Amino acid sequence: MNNIECKENYEIKNLTSFKIGGLVEKIYFPKNQTEFLKLIRGLNNPIILGNCSNVLFSSQGCRRPIICTTKMCNIEFRGTKVLVDCGVKGPLLSQKAHENRLSGFEFMIGFPGSIGGNLFMNAGAHNQSISDTLTLACLYDKERDDIVYLSNKEMNFGYRQSILQTGRYIALGAEFDLKRENPEVIKGLMDRNLEFRKNIQPPLTYPNAGSVFKNPENDSAGRLLDKAGVKDYDFSRVAVWQKHANFIINKGEATSEDVLELMLLMQKKVKNTYTIELIPEIRYIGDMNKHEEEICQELYKKIQK
Repeated sequence: MNNIECKENYEIKNLTSFKIGGLVEKIYFPKNQTEFLKLIRGLNNPIILGNCSNVLFSSQGCRRPIICTTKMCNIEFRGTKVLVDCGVKGPLLSQKAHENRLSGFEFMIGFPGSIGGNLFMNAGAHNQSISDTLTLACLYDKERDDIVYLSNKEMNFGYRQSILQTGRYIALGAEFDLKRENPEVIKGLMDRNLEFRKNIQPPLTYPNAGSVFKNPENDSAGRLLDKAGVKDYDFSRVAVWQKHANFIINKGEATSEDVLELMLLMQKKVKNTYTIELIPEIRYIGDMNKHEEEICQELYKKIQK
């Protein structure tokens, strides 16, 4: 792995939006697809991370190698088409599209995530989603050990779902086709999206990982959590956000175990009140202690690693 940036015994909480996470033995920062593929092929079962905005990283750290894509950030405009690396941050891409008089990425202005992560979960908001404009995804196919290109249809997009969640593929980049629009119209949509998020989501001074649970079909996780009374859950290091019940904030020095315990309490409260079992949207990554394994078995119905 010569010449590829690597840090050892790195405190991963410095990268996560939750500001939670222990030491990882090795973390690599590839700058392009060539370096990325070299790492994927050369490391033993690496964990791929983007902007670390929708993850809960273990306070026990992680012994598996980590690949972080944040330095894979090329953006290329070709008319209405946009070609981007997987590590490009959503807000930056939204701004660049605006500068080029292109509409379709306004919803990402308030998303801290990267394009790879947005593709993974088919991120969306305000009646827009990343699947609306994707024309081609550049992926690494683990089974074929080769780069493949999948169309929008082949990505199997659904609500917070994509083919990337099968574990067979890793996002390298993508091509999108946007629409020409008046820059003032684009800016207006971006401003409204930012204002909406400002009014309901925690500010950066309260570390969080975004929505905790997925919305059940034809309903809102936030509404169910609110009506179930989880806003009363306020502990020494973690709490449910008072303006929107589907957010957990790190009040300071919170551990992954603190967050998992609160997530389980929230899930149980909704299940007991409405017989609806909410599915976590936050991904848990890293090593676990015994109690965390037990919580994850119940919370995710399988151990997340």
